[in-house]
Amino acid sequence: MPQAHASSHAFERLDGLAELLLVEDAGAGDLTTEALGLHGRRGHVVFFARGPMTVAGTELAAAMFMRRGIPAVLHRRSGETVNAGAQLLSGDGDAADLHLVFKAAQTMIEALSGMATAARAMVDAVEAVDPDVRVACTRKAFPGGRRLSHVAVTAGGAILHRVGLSETILIFAEHRAFLRDNSLGAVMDRLRRVAPEKKIAIEVDDVAEAREAVDAGFDILQLERFSLAEVSEVAALARARPNPPLVAAAGGVTAANAADYVRAGARMIVTSAPYGAPPADVNVSMAEVRFN
Repeated sequence: MPQAHASSHAFERLDGLAELLLVEDAGAGDLTTEALGLHGRRGHVVFFARGPMTVAGTELAAAMFMRRGIPAVLHRRSGETVNAGAQLLSGDGDAADLHLVFKAAQTMIEALSGMATAARAMVDAVEAVDPDVRVACTRKAFPGGRRLSHVAVTAGGAILHRVGLSETILIFAEHRAFLRDNSLGAVMDRLRRVAPEKKIAIEVDDVAEAREAVDAGFDILQLERFSLAEVSEVAALARARPNPPLVAAAGGVTAANAADYVRAGARMIVTSAPYGAPPADVNVSMAEVRFN
């Protein structure tokens, strides 16, 4: 595969995040390499995949190296699926700078690639049944780590369910606790007036609630922990409408059972499962570069 140096455009986009990761790990420098006097020595570093994985985060790792003045070479980009032994990233630079960056970059690639690999497994399972059904990952990533988590799951082929609270409308039971005097039809009338350009989603807990939501005209029904039979029943209700709502299965969906939910009639899989995936295994090799 042709080697590609990280572009200056990509570096500029990721520079701020790269700096945050570096400061978190070595805000006052690297005491060990400073004590050993390694500054001024030249080194070469290579990142390898220890096993099959879907890659995520190599561009950010390259930006971390570039932040320390180390030209990084991308061998694999986010979203690529690789086998064991594949080179992911390499670079040459001052030994002290290599040590300051490499472990934080390695840990980040491992964590993100683990999520990406899990997302890819679910996407592949779903698309094997119906390539038009999407896997959508929720906003329930670790607080403060959502931006990186989103990089990971989109590298795995998933889409983002909700980036945050500001751009989508999704009614939960916790909202309805304050709306007990209002029918779902009345709630929909209000939302259509207040946010006419938005699709309106609602999470429902049983078939009766789903039927009420269909009658009220909701655009998206999020079925929380429904059985396959219940998903099938709601999907039939939806298909009977001239403008059928999107039926999304949520809660308890895994790579092992996602295909079953699609066969039952779900048109979207909503999940946060990839965020809890174990890290992928990335090996780092470092050697001194000597000049004769």
